Amino acid sequence: MKLADFVSQEAIVVNITATDRDTVIETMIDALIKSGAAPKEVQPELIKEILDREKKGSTGFGKGVAVPHVKHTEIPKMVAAIGVSQEGIDFKALDKQPVYSVVLLLSPKDEPESHLQAMETVFGHLQNEMFRRFLRQATTSEAVVELIHEADANKIQG
Repeated sequence: MKLADFVSQEAIVVNITATDRDTVIETMIDALIKSGAAPKEVQPELIKEILDREKKGSTGFGKGVAVPHVKHTEIPKMVAAIGVSQEGIDFKALDKQPVYSVVLLLSPKDEPESHLQAMETVFGHLQNEMFRRFLRQATTSEAVVELIHEADANKIQG
C-alpha cells in the first residue's frame, strides 16, 4: 500500500498554528470533511473518538510525529490528512517532545486489515529520518505531495 493511495491532497495542512493536540485534531478532521472524505454530521463523533483514543495512550510516538487514528462506520473509504507545524504541538508524546508532523487516519470500521496496512505504511515512512525531516520542512501542500510520491517510489533513503 502506498501513502498516495489514502492521503487526501485536499487535507494537507502545512501551516498549523495551534499548539495543543485537541485543536490540531479538530483542524485536521475539518480538513478531511472539507475535502469530502468524511460527512460533516459525524465531525463531533470523530473528534471525540480520536480524543478518547489519545486518553488511553498518546499516538505521538516520538521523533516529532503523531498518528491519531480511528475506525468509524460512516467513513466510506480509508483517508488520511497530514498536518505540519513549525511551532510544535503538545501531543503528550511518548518522548515528551513536541510534535511537528501529524498523520490523521480515518478508516471504515469494517476494514481492519486495510487500516493495519495503512498504519504500517505510515509508520514505515515516519521511521525514515529523511522523510520526517523533509515533511517537517514542507511549507506547501505541493511539497508534501511530492514527498509522498518520492517516498512511495522508495527514493528517500535514511
